[in-house]
Amino acid sequence: MSNYLAIAMITATLQRTLQGVVQRDIEGARVTTVRPSDIGNGTPETGVNLFLYQVITNPALNNIDATPSRSRGNPTKRQAALDLYYMFSFYGNEVELEPQRLLGSVVRSLNDKRVVSQEMIRESCRDATLAFLEESDLADQVQQISIVPLNLNLEDLSKAWSVFFQTPYLLSVGYKVLVVMLEGDEAPTRSLPIRDRRTHGLSPYFSQPQIEQVMAQGGVTEPIVSDSLLVLSGKQLKGDWSTQVRLCGVEVAPTEVSDTQILLSLAQVPTTVLRAGVQSLQVIHPPQAGSDREARRRGKESNAFPFVLRPRLLDVVLIETLGEEEELRSGQLQLQLNLPIGVKQRVVMVLNEWRRDRPAAYIPASYLFDAPSRTEESSVITISFQDIRFGEYLVRLMVDGAESQLQVDDQPDSPTYDWYIAPKVIIR
Repeated sequence: MSNYLAIAMITATLQRTLQGVVQRDIEGARVTTVRPSDIGNGTPETGVNLFLYQVITNPALNNIDATPSRSRGNPTKRQAALDLYYMFSFYGNEVELEPQRLLGSVVRSLNDKRVVSQEMIRESCRDATLAFLEESDLADQVQQISIVPLNLNLEDLSKAWSVFFQTPYLLSVGYKVLVVMLEGDEAPTRSLPIRDRRTHGLSPYFSQPQIEQVMAQGGVTEPIVSDSLLVLSGKQLKGDWSTQVRLCGVEVAPTEVSDTQILLSLAQVPTTVLRAGVQSLQVIHPPQAGSDREARRRGKESNAFPFVLRPRLLDVVLIETLGEEEELRSGQLQLQLNLPIGVKQRVVMVLNEWRRDRPAAYIPASYLFDAPSRTEESSVITISFQDIRFGEYLVRLMVDGAESQLQVDDQPDSPTYDWYIAPKVIIR
């Protein structure tokens, strides 16, 4: 955030930065900040005029919360995000092409300095000739300030210069500076939080069940598989008459239900409808049976909450292999999963080389192969591989991004303790 001096600080920083450049390139050149109609009235004979002709609010950042300020414990204030539009005009001896030489000097310099850095701003604040801007805090702004050239065609330039009444046109280019953040002086008020919602039966909205989290019983780091016990956390989860969970097109009665938590065993869901990948579930409160009035009412449904269901690789069979001695191998693997794979689901096989006696500097090979397209659902899939080193490989499948798990050796006395050990296949 920055105070009211931010806009003037940008103009002064651009002027000061370009002054040293154009003066070095063309002797006697100066950078001015007057209206284009005033060029020639007391300005140098050769120079660049920098004029701010338009200011537009940045729609992406205007009036958003000042998160960096809030993190420092300061009160959140309103802010304005501005994009500044500048017209650079070049004048001088046309016979010696001074305007065009100045144009090249400015374009080169602004191309090198695409960002108005904090150091550039601080140097301008320390300039004795800019004492009226010494209280500017623009250098502390968190958002980056960029300088972007504008591609103005002849029509755009004509419209821009028509604003300067009866002013002769000069060789000009446009640049945009974004984004400058201006912070207000007053912090907005904030009311107390709502402690209780009382609708007096006028609306069912606040009594709708709401799911806030879905995870396996072992915690958020435990993968969810087809026989996991899911824990659903939220609000108003328990229905007045009954509670169901809708998953993969079927409704299942949960194991335990309370107002803030539901336990659901995925083993209750038929494996024929479960699919690996991103799935969603809802909590359903059906209307009470046997009541005409309730039967006419629609039951309540929660928000749909996503979770990732991981497949389990049951078996890996090497169907064929091509290649001899030290040649790279090609062939096919047949893989069986515990869940059917949909026709449109994307399947990727991952092979990671596995060696107990690998040297310290040895880098195990890793390969990915896409499964071919399918015409029907199946839990068995055949995937071809090409040009891999012969050896032993750990095998994984990713179905729509959901990755099958590898088995870890949990025997402390084993030479491969805490290693991944299965499922594996030997490519001969």
